[in-house]
Amino acid sequence: MNAISRADQFPANDTLIPRFREAGDITLDLFHRDGRVDDCWLGLHPREFALMWRLAEQPGERMTRRELLAEVWRIHFEPETNSVAVHVARVRAKLEPFGLSRLIATHPDGGYFLDLPTPSGMAVLAVPRPA
Repeated sequence: MNAISRADQFPANDTLIPRFREAGDITLDLFHRDGRVDDCWLGLHPREFALMWRLAEQPGERMTRRELLAEVWRIHFEPETNSVAVHVARVRAKLEPFGLSRLIATHPDGGYFLDLPTPSGMAVLAVPRPA
């Protein structure tokens, strides 16, 4: 029988996990396992929070349905349900009152990504090169 040591399962004690993660106008709070816009909590369910937390880890990067099932749901097979799409729809509905429902975007090739708006009104300053 192969014994798996505790050190193989858990990160080192010096690994810090952030309590907060920003997703545009949303602040995700790992302690409360919820998100808020300004001072309004979204009321995310655990899987909804986990979905947002994972997408906010790498904004703009596409995650396939299979990757989300494995990393968020810890399911390593294809269930015959549309649970990922249902959770995305529920999160979008909770973001709608704040005008943020498009924050979770559907990728044309399948999957989802966090579509953070680019800072508007930001001027790009050109630094003149020395002659």
